[in-house]
Amino acid sequence: MAGHSQFKNIMHRKGRQDAMRSKLFSKLAREITVAAKMGTPDPNMNPRLRAAILAARAENMPKDNIQRAINKAAGAEGENYEEIRYEGYGPGGAAIIVEAMTDNRNRTASDIRSYFTKSGGNLAETGAVSFMFDRVGLVEFGPEAADADAMLEAAIEAGADDVASSEDGHEIYCDQTALNEVTKALEEKFGEPKASKLVWKPQTPVAVDDEAGEKLMKLMETLEEHDDVQNVYGNFELSDALMQKMAE
Repeated sequence: MAGHSQFKNIMHRKGRQDAMRSKLFSKLAREITVAAKMGTPDPNMNPRLRAAILAARAENMPKDNIQRAINKAAGAEGENYEEIRYEGYGPGGAAIIVEAMTDNRNRTASDIRSYFTKSGGNLAETGAVSFMFDRVGLVEFGPEAADADAMLEAAIEAGADDVASSEDGHEIYCDQTALNEVTKALEEKFGEPKASKLVWKPQTPVAVDDEAGEKLMKLMETLEEHDDVQNVYGNFELSDALMQKMAE
């Protein structure tokens, strides 16, 4: 998924996941609580909650933490989070979408705007760049789930639109309305997926030079580390040389 996938791969290879695990668990718990509060606390009847639990399990979040986050949705003491999407342009003119959950809109907006400005980019109005992306469903499996041909065949049979397989695993894309059905069909064949979620997929990834690429990755990392930010997407592509350099 262009900048988004490249960023995730680099962070994984750099071993950043362990250092950020506590913060990651907090973000995963927030999504579980919000999903449970918006629907039923039963993941079999609440696709968004089920997706949030899958994401938590993929990061080895303890069962007690997951259940505590679900229970929090029923309690009166739970915080009220507002979901906000920010859009803007990063270095090199790359389009970036930031999804956040916050209990203080002004604080979060101020922080996100400053990150864009310091990177040489700028925050824009909602809708300014999202037209360059498609809102689609994404199901992820590890490379051990199946070979590329078997995954492609099963995905097409399940109603998916596209499959991207690599040494890191399989990314299956589908219409956002078909995500639940595609996930269940693939789960029956390959077991529980690593993720099942709605994402912003760039329509036409834009190649950026290495100088802009380094600044973009730094911006993506800064955004990801913010407590209120849940997801960050970009429509840029980095050179293989820069990918290799940043993964070291």
